[in-house]
Amino acid sequence: MSIEIAKILHVDMDAFYASVAERDNPRLKGKAVVVGIGNRGVVSSANYAARKFGIRAAMPIYKAKALAPQAIFVAPDHAKYSQVSEQIMKIFDDITPLVEPLSLDEAFLDVTGAQRLLGSARKIADSIRERVSREQGITCSVGIAHNKFIAKIASAHCKPNGVLEINPDKVLEFLHPLEVDQIWGVGPKTNQQLAKLGLKKVGDIASTPRQTLIRALGQSSGNSLYELAWGMDYRDVQTERIEKSVSSSETFDEDLSNIEEILGNFLNLTEKSAARMRTKGFACYTVGIKVRFSDFKTITRSKTLELPTSTTKEIFEVVKQLYLALDLKGEAIRLVGVSLDSLVENDDIEQLVLGQRQTGWRQVDQAADKIRGKFGSSSLRPARLVEDHDQ
Repeated sequence: MSIEIAKILHVDMDAFYASVAERDNPRLKGKAVVVGIGNRGVVSSANYAARKFGIRAAMPIYKAKALAPQAIFVAPDHAKYSQVSEQIMKIFDDITPLVEPLSLDEAFLDVTGAQRLLGSARKIADSIRERVSREQGITCSVGIAHNKFIAKIASAHCKPNGVLEINPDKVLEFLHPLEVDQIWGVGPKTNQQLAKLGLKKVGDIASTPRQTLIRALGQSSGNSLYELAWGMDYRDVQTERIEKSVSSSETFDEDLSNIEEILGNFLNLTEKSAARMRTKGFACYTVGIKVRFSDFKTITRSKTLELPTSTTKEIFEVVKQLYLALDLKGEAIRLVGVSLDSLVENDDIEQLVLGQRQTGWRQVDQAADKIRGKFGSSSLRPARLVEDHDQ
């Protein structure tokens, strides 16, 4: 009796936000496109033409503009990204029930059993890429391996718009020449610690005694690093991922001190976060804010409610209370943020909320979400966010 070898796909959209922008505006095709606006904001996404200039996600906008003045900078549209993501996840669900979304634009799929009906993992990967391209007008890359760790690295090595399958007997040949920062959990700090030990390649880690790594990095990190360096990853694809929070933030082009302007930005972020939360079918118990000053000092405040809520109005009332309670007396603010935490599924709290809270605002939000879904995220806005020149 032969043992069936697991086949895990890691499917990752290529420059997702930028690709959606290009799809919706054909004039952007062939040009360097960066998602992110405002001189003091950060890059959310950059297409491959922009990446040739050294532009990367999380880079300050001003630096990206300096690297590529000719690049086209577009505003992010998170509502649109959520809609596209939902359709992509439906494609995955058509392939296998064993899907683990990691974010809007990537997921693990266990296609071990699906191969009996749909063909090899490579054939399934090609089918997914064809459907994503045909139905959503964007491209994706797929890594194939016997575990999640190797599949994710493989997808990164075949971008853009490629497929890479790593067979079990070729894992170490593929893995050991890579730089150590290719391993999950190896950030700048861990990278520095490993460099001090003379460990620059994954193969260097694999050749280091486990106990040496544990002494240098601690029990958990040392163990994990050693096993990953040998291509060992025992995690299954988790089909139920409970989203922990939804958040949005805004960095201002110039520091703000006017309370009404700041509250207007808080309302805008509240509206975005609440709409994304409702799209995912959640309500929140905890509402939080983040305030960053001109000297980069950052403070956060939060409040947990007696009943969960999904309405923009109720959430903003909490946000407003939290901000006014700071009593900042005109201090200059660089960034504000809103977070919605302790999420629960809307279906689970429907009866509880309906029995204890007026439902009018929930119905307003539901209607508004439908309008924005059909006509765009800016088609319907709170009155205080509509400027004189808005049509």
